[in-house]
Amino acid sequence: MTDIVDSYFTIKGESKGEYSEKRSKFLAFAFHVENVEQIKELVSQHEKKYYDARHVCYAYMLGHLHDVFRAVDNGEPSSTAGKPILGQIIKNDLTDILVIVVRYFGGVKLGTSGLANAYKEATSIALENALIEERTVDTTINVNFEYPLLNEVMRVVKDLNPKILKQEFELNCLLTLQIRQSEATTLTSRLENIRGVTIEHN
Repeated sequence: MTDIVDSYFTIKGESKGEYSEKRSKFLAFAFHVENVEQIKELVSQHEKKYYDARHVCYAYMLGHLHDVFRAVDNGEPSSTAGKPILGQIIKNDLTDILVIVVRYFGGVKLGTSGLANAYKEATSIALENALIEERTVDTTINVNFEYPLLNEVMRVVKDLNPKILKQEFELNCLLTLQIRQSEATTLTSRLENIRGVTIEHN
């Protein structure tokens, strides 16, 4: 049985880095992102802001399974910009992240290996400056029961300590609980063992 992947690392907010090589300047910007629309907007903003730059390259990774990603060279030789940026994201085991690197050409060509190294270094510096945090992948459930079952239900809640998002204690009671995916099965099975409790998964 495969273990459930229910935590991941991302960055908080945004961070920056700068790297220079043979008078070319590489400005790196790392952002916490949660969808492709957000990424498109940030890339568009940077293309407008740094309209005078030679290249605005980027890479991103989305999803706690690290299964949505893209690397864009934006006019640089193939795999010399987006791929090294993405490589640093992967090396640092990060997701829900976008890194944009803006290049100002300094008049001296760097060659493909020099370019790839410069994009890698700029990204590395931005990620070193970032605040990295671990987040959990959570499941939310609604627990419905009648008031006389309250003590039994709350005993399970106290044992497993899910986050209580909502509670209504009337004749018919409702609890909305949030818990890590890996612990969700234990929580639901213990609650369903109480006769009269019904569970709805959100």
